[in-house]
Amino acid sequence: MPKIHLLDVTNRDGVQTARIGMSKFQKTMLHHYLGKIGVYQSEMGFPFLDHEEGYVRANIALREKGAFGNLKLSGWCRAVKRDVEASLPLGVRDFNLSISTSDQMIVHKFQGKLDRKKILEEMRVAVKCALDGGATSVGVNAEDASRTDLEYLKEFGIAAREAGAHRVRYCDTIGHDSPVTIYRRIKEWGQAVGLPIELHCHNDLGMAVANSLSGARAANDAGVDAYINVTVNGIGERAGQADLLTTALALKYAASSDAYTLGDDLDLSIGYIMGAYVSYAFDIPIPMNQPGLGSNAFAHESGIHADGALKDHANYELYDLAEIGRDKEERQATGRVITTGEYGGMAGFKYVCGELGITLPDGDEARLMSLAQYVNLHNQKPLKDDEIRFLCAHPEEVTQLVKFSPIWSPENAPALSPERASS
Repeated sequence: MPKIHLLDVTNRDGVQTARIGMSKFQKTMLHHYLGKIGVYQSEMGFPFLDHEEGYVRANIALREKGAFGNLKLSGWCRAVKRDVEASLPLGVRDFNLSISTSDQMIVHKFQGKLDRKKILEEMRVAVKCALDGGATSVGVNAEDASRTDLEYLKEFGIAAREAGAHRVRYCDTIGHDSPVTIYRRIKEWGQAVGLPIELHCHNDLGMAVANSLSGARAANDAGVDAYINVTVNGIGERAGQADLLTTALALKYAASSDAYTLGDDLDLSIGYIMGAYVSYAFDIPIPMNQPGLGSNAFAHESGIHADGALKDHANYELYDLAEIGRDKEERQATGRVITTGEYGGMAGFKYVCGELGITLPDGDEARLMSLAQYVNLHNQKPLKDDEIRFLCAHPEEVTQLVKFSPIWSPENAPALSPERASS
């Protein structure tokens, strides 16, 4: 029976959102949480970029030692051979290769540099390069798929399959689709191509979650697996993307949930901790009415509602707050506070670690304290408890991702265009 998986793109599409960003260490911490929640895969970033190298190598090493559970890590590349060639030496073995397919993009973005035939050629070469380099999975992304002629989209998907791709991604790049149109297009595409389909839906019209669910059902009805692209707190370009927690809750509790079969064992009790961490890292408050995580998600004032919720929360709540971890209390220091960070010293570092129950290895205290200083400098935010625990548990890999020297020359600089990461 076809299944549905969640594929998080916060560390790629989320972090490229205008006016915000996360440090490499914060992106690594997100992998820690995604592994705990049980998400299938994270699109970790742009491995062909020089400044991603230490981060990518460190995260692949952390995954191999089991720090992220069963979470897979994929690299996003343009469907260009040189991007793939730059990524393979870092150990990247799971790829998503992206290229535009709509006439809008062909005419007004490529402006004569590529046509439909050339797009297929570029994609085939990039897929072959990845497979020849030892890739274990290759997804091919059709950017602006929702505005792409369906017959050409079928030709593109079939060409991807024949080139050896394992999945195809349907990108509703500007949030153009509706639940009705995406169902029809995805079902027909899935039947024609016969490959698992990723749903990458933007929220420009407020329908990213609905479109993702409708598209996933269509893929399953076409007989193929579906991979819904999500981001934590719905962060993404412009109006954002399908929110991870909302999508997961909808797959479980929406009236049509019996039609879906999840391929991952999700632990949603991590949801609140993860959402709060991403809100902190991005410095973006969670809207008070956001499903599950908002301050009003379980709040009742109306007399009728309060009376009903006090008698049985199910009267006015679709799911229990404990399911997403809202019943857990975060440690909050009051009165005298000792922190450790960029300018912290040994006494403060030892005190904080002691409060967290961390036993520092003999002779390693100075190295770990120095690492905590670097991570604080890297984040430019006070360290959270889980961050301190993580850096103490994985000092070698954390050192690799927070300490790097830029290596640049006109010869090795990647040729980036303004649309380098659109999807």
